[in-house]
Amino acid sequence: MKKNVKTLNILNEKTCNCPLNHTNCLSAKEWLHHQVAVWEFFYEKRDIRDKETHPAVFPIALPKKCIQLFTHKGELVLDPFVGIGTTLIASKDLDRNAVGFDLKKEYVNFSKKRLEQKRLEDSSRQIIINDDAINIPKYLEKESVALCVTSPPYSNMLNRKRLNKSRRGNLRQDKIYMKVQQYSNNPRDLGTMEPRVYANALGEIYKGILPLLKYKAHCIINITDLWWENKRIPLHIYVIEALEKAGYELRNTIIWDRRNLVNGAGIFGYPNNYITLGTTFEYILDFWRPPK
Repeated sequence: MKKNVKTLNILNEKTCNCPLNHTNCLSAKEWLHHQVAVWEFFYEKRDIRDKETHPAVFPIALPKKCIQLFTHKGELVLDPFVGIGTTLIASKDLDRNAVGFDLKKEYVNFSKKRLEQKRLEDSSRQIIINDDAINIPKYLEKESVALCVTSPPYSNMLNRKRLNKSRRGNLRQDKIYMKVQQYSNNPRDLGTMEPRVYANALGEIYKGILPLLKYKAHCIINITDLWWENKRIPLHIYVIEALEKAGYELRNTIIWDRRNLVNGAGIFGYPNNYITLGTTFEYILDFWRPPK
């Protein structure tokens, strides 16, 4: 653990002229487009899709939608498991201040390079910290964060050889076939933990983050369930339980429809074991810090 960390000097107040009782800068018509609880995203050229760079990256469009829904310009966005910086790219695009944390120095360095490109008007800051997410309260002021959004490591899903069972025939044997793509061997890495241990560790991290959030600030977690030894592991349920125990309130359960991203799917479980293809959807869990 790092000691004597100074609180970050980063702005967190809105710079727009929206009414005080508005959750975001969206018009009523724009708000309406976000109300369907099934979301679909497309990758763009700036998205990193090379699994050797990072094994599980979400598209820039996902955090961008969340930032548009739950923040105003100038407010502060937090990503506790920033990976290669996707949330911070989205924050920069939308003129939000942002802070991201990651255990892996290589990811932090990669993120910083992605953020080097200047915009015509850079009135916001995005900061990346190489540290354990449990230490986040040392860096930020209480009630300073307007939105926490992340896609954390999915328990120990990557801590085994990739068999690509959901892919068809010869498509399985790509460059990641039979490789272990674990983020790191750090025992504090959530990706090394069994599901129940993972959920408890996640709960402890978010317990520390809760006081940093403004009241009624949202907290978004993108998660998927696991399939292990012919059993469904309901990881999203474990995460809900852990965050409710930490003091959060579940507001919305959103489905990320990933069917447009699944190509060349194989026959899974045929002919006697019906198993839905988990890669076709993920959960986007929307919590908030309850009002006083």
